[in-house]
Amino acid sequence: MLTEEDLKAAPESDYMNADQLAYFKALLERLRQDTMDGVETARQALANPPENNDDADRAAYEEESRLALRIMDRERKLLPKIDAALRRIHTGDFGYCQESGEPIGIPRLLTRPTAELCAEVKALNERRETLFRH
Repeated sequence: MLTEEDLKAAPESDYMNADQLAYFKALLERLRQDTMDGVETARQALANPPENNDDADRAAYEEESRLALRIMDRERKLLPKIDAALRRIHTGDFGYCQESGEPIGIPRLLTRPTAELCAEVKALNERRETLFRH
């Protein structure tokens, strides 16, 4: 199996070959499982609140619960992105910008394996969003 160093050192002509796709598929499957485990852990923690007799303890627990809910919500939103990336691996579209068709690039995919856009298109879209907000 390839390592991250192998991916970074690979020539451009090897971009998204079978070994690279297998690497990212395994990475995404691990990320999916870790995300699901995190959601379940947070859900269980919220389902079994501790007995808080002290106001300070109760306030601390409520703050921790709010934070856990935000994290859980964020992770739940990540799951469809992971599933979409796994589908793109299956269809052969993984690693290519959905707008320009250009390679997203190994470094970006290692950082964000669910990326759908290359860095240039993503930056352009973000500038447009900022411009339209004002």
